[in-house]
Amino acid sequence: MPDISIVVPMRNEAPNVRPFLQELCEACPSDQYEIIVVDDGSADQTHDELLACREFSSGLRILRHAVSAGQTAAIRSGVVSARGEIVCTVGGDGKNPPEEICRLVASMREHLGVRVGLIAGQRVGRQDTLGKRWASVAANAIRRSVLGDGTRDTGCGLKCFRRDAFLALPYFDHMHRYLPALFKRDGWEVCLIDVGHRERLAGRSNYSNLRRGLEGAVDLAGVSWLIMRGKNVESVESTPTAARDA
Repeated sequence: MPDISIVVPMRNEAPNVRPFLQELCEACPSDQYEIIVVDDGSADQTHDELLACREFSSGLRILRHAVSAGQTAAIRSGVVSARGEIVCTVGGDGKNPPEEICRLVASMREHLGVRVGLIAGQRVGRQDTLGKRWASVAANAIRRSVLGDGTRDTGCGLKCFRRDAFLALPYFDHMHRYLPALFKRDGWEVCLIDVGHRERLAGRSNYSNLRRGLEGAVDLAGVSWLIMRGKNVESVESTPTAARDA
């Protein structure tokens, strides 16, 4: 079984399923990766399209939420089910080029000897609308000034992390937007890599700027509180005197 799992959250992405998964499976062959797509309660033909794509890879696994629970819940479902020690996430709308996953994995492998828990992608040359880009710049600036996480762009879906470290993080809705700060809170090092970005393959986003802004204000306050109340303390197991002298 490959030690790398790729988690792809999807909701109402029926037109994107086939072209994106074909590209992903070609970039990440089944002898090196397993691919877990989590259908977050889609109301369109996303699940049927996913089932039809099993021919692309023997390493393709499909999970399904009966009702939509949000992107964070979909990512966590995939991570919990993952068999790999290293997990990569990538958006299912096609905006994240699948070949970038290989770069993140290579960087994670280079840092396995040190305490690096997260390799986070940062988008360059974004192909979103001007309104989305402005909203993202403002939100990232506010988050960075409050949390001091040193990350220019936490909204990028391309991330690579240790599965055990992720599952040890405090879980809450939208936590995927704050992974650099949360990993640092738990004492992990975070590496940042610039990655490409492109237009959505088809359809439209499930989020609006207003919705992101309202949710983000509450989330930011909560994450700030978690960081203030968190303590990183290393523990060393005591060895009995008799065992030490043996």
